[in-house]
Amino acid sequence: MSTVLPVQVSGALKPLINVNHEVPALPSCFPPTLEGELAWNGADFVSESTFIYELTGADKNEIRAGLAHFKGLELDGGELGPASFPLPTLAAKFRGLSRDVYDGKGFCVVRGIDPNVYAVEDLTLVYLGIQSHIADQRGRQDKRGNMLVHIVADNSSKERDEHHRHSTKSISFHNEESGDIVSWLTRSTAAAGGKCIIASCYTVYNVLAARRPDLIRVLARSDWPFALPRFKCRPVIFYEDSRFIMNFGRAALLGSAIHPRPARLPCLTSRQIEALDAIETIAQATQLEFQTQAGDMHFINNLAVLHRREGFADGKSATEKRHLVRMRLRDSQRGWKIPQSLKGEWHAAFEEQDAAKVWHLEPMPDAFFPLRKYPN
Repeated sequence: MSTVLPVQVSGALKPLINVNHEVPALPSCFPPTLEGELAWNGADFVSESTFIYELTGADKNEIRAGLAHFKGLELDGGELGPASFPLPTLAAKFRGLSRDVYDGKGFCVVRGIDPNVYAVEDLTLVYLGIQSHIADQRGRQDKRGNMLVHIVADNSSKERDEHHRHSTKSISFHNEESGDIVSWLTRSTAAAGGKCIIASCYTVYNVLAARRPDLIRVLARSDWPFALPRFKCRPVIFYEDSRFIMNFGRAALLGSAIHPRPARLPCLTSRQIEALDAIETIAQATQLEFQTQAGDMHFINNLAVLHRREGFADGKSATEKRHLVRMRLRDSQRGWKIPQSLKGEWHAAFEEQDAAKVWHLEPMPDAFFPLRKYPN
């Protein structure tokens, strides 16, 4: 696998050539090139076996034994951890996957669980059990404390149909607002479409650093007017502790159909919009896409890998309706140093000890959407 993406990666990137005669330098703290496994191109992965761990029959038996052990303890599901869901052989393998997510290519898939052989409660516990060996901390995903967020199509109201969580439309590349790792369990897949699509933030950086270092300077400035959930200005990209981090979402910067941006808030400049478009162009030119199967468990480095979804169409039967269960995770041993500008979101997700935690096994009954709060 290549560690540095060649500048001549695709004809689609020709518009990114800087037409200015004077090429500005990168910000002083940013390196000229990011090297390592995290700097990949989707074309590097000639086989899905390089990132999908297929559970064996023995693995599945060990997981069933771990589930039985946990249920015998009569603990609440929120208390499930590596000690209460023992996996004598698989634990080491899953810790290896954790290393790969944090310090390797930045993502992995665990495949082989059949959702149809488990009751929904047990399937959720299996997901939590496997997840606990990859990352031992779980984050709250909204102010109500939802730990499990269900991503399903729902057009029963305009608000639901236009929210990206419940829309069937494709969405652009982005990161989640908090969490070192974004993870989801696929309970069922759509009749058509809905592929998982990811791209390396390191590769995006390398192309920009080579072709448009002026946009690196734009992305590193602290004048980006985010609103997630409260308004604040911060950078899109960071480099500290020898780690490159990207964190943004277009809705938080531009607003959306159901969360229109108030006129009193600052708008993006033309240069900022150009930088966002450049990220999307490079990510699409270098993306990796693959079809998800029911039972798949995805683990993606939310600090170094962008993700998006293609559009999809559900079928009539329950097994042809796309249903993901998302979690935000962090590992106490491998976790990266979080930039100061992002610590508020991480604190709210992982460190508010007395905050409520809610575990809905099915989609939230009131279709709660975290509304952005703006200053008066």
